[in-house]
Amino acid sequence: MNELELKYGCNPNQKPAKVFVEDGALPFEVLNGRPGYINLLDALNGWQLVRELREATQLPAAASFKHVSPAGSAVAEPLTDVLRKIYFADDELSPQATAYVRARGADRMSSYGDFAILSDECDETVANYLKREVSDGVIAPSYSPKALDILKAKRGGNYLVLRVDADYEPPEIERKQIFGVTFEQRRNDVKISADCLSDVPTRNKTFTPEARRDLLTALITLKYTQSNSVCYALGGQAIGIGAGQQSRVHCTRLAGNKADYWFLRQCPKVLELPFKAGVKRPDRDNAIDVYIGGETFDDAWQNLFTAKPNPLTADDKLAWLKNLRGVSLASDAFFPFGDNIERAHQSGVDFIAQTGGSIRDDNVIETCDKYNIAMAFTHIRLFHH
Repeated sequence: MNELELKYGCNPNQKPAKVFVEDGALPFEVLNGRPGYINLLDALNGWQLVRELREATQLPAAASFKHVSPAGSAVAEPLTDVLRKIYFADDELSPQATAYVRARGADRMSSYGDFAILSDECDETVANYLKREVSDGVIAPSYSPKALDILKAKRGGNYLVLRVDADYEPPEIERKQIFGVTFEQRRNDVKISADCLSDVPTRNKTFTPEARRDLLTALITLKYTQSNSVCYALGGQAIGIGAGQQSRVHCTRLAGNKADYWFLRQCPKVLELPFKAGVKRPDRDNAIDVYIGGETFDDAWQNLFTAKPNPLTADDKLAWLKNLRGVSLASDAFFPFGDNIERAHQSGVDFIAQTGGSIRDDNVIETCDKYNIAMAFTHIRLFHH
């Protein structure tokens, strides 16, 4: 099949809508549900991300996509007991399931209603986890029979399930139309590998194996994130992604705040919140976000908790965030000023990869040296629009 009719375009009034290829067949097959325009933008961007991340790390990879940017991405590294708790992952998990649980756990608020992207076969453990979460669809190269049965029953039988052709390679030249004008460019096929981290202008030139893995994870994530973008990563997963900001320091702050929230979810005060039995996961996620943000529940706490929680104070947060270290940060273009490094340092960043080439590189390097941060110039820009 080389053409597929869609429900509508970006919005319900945008009809008719379809996707097609000029030559050959579409690189995916619909196994269940009916795809929308944005579903396929998420699926095809996300598939490229996890395929490249799988190749770069040799580990199963996953991403959680919303509105054509990843809310999270990860590779299959083991979960701690604390991460299992904050990700609601009590069951035994396959490596592919572990990668997706990590990807979705990066920013559970943003991942609500996501499109799940898997580098390897979707097995029963992935399907069972997705079954309990609010998600619009999934794309993977294959599905086990049990997994497919579970997913086909989700959302009243309307859950979108796509099987991608893992061997498909797109044409070198890509096109799109804006306002009746056709744009054409070479597809961004730049390879991101450990070689990208070889130019290190800072005094500290040491990247641990874990930092190299995390920087590759962050850089490949940024390749498919709407620009400007930066990504904080730790433990083989994104922990804060800032996308689509006009100012790079605002992007660094946004992603840094998300990284802080991710780590604050692991604070004892948060872990010990006295939720009532039966509170749904989205309601828990929202309540935790409100609690970390310092907002009060007023009388609404009685709907969620068995007792009114003690506030998480500013001092509590600062004390806990001092434990956040070893974080990696990547940027899709150069940092123009050292203020980005100052903000990154506040969220435990010890390793950075960025394009380089700013007229203020000396100021950026000096700020890294101030905090003993190891920084690599990749000489690769990763704008994505």
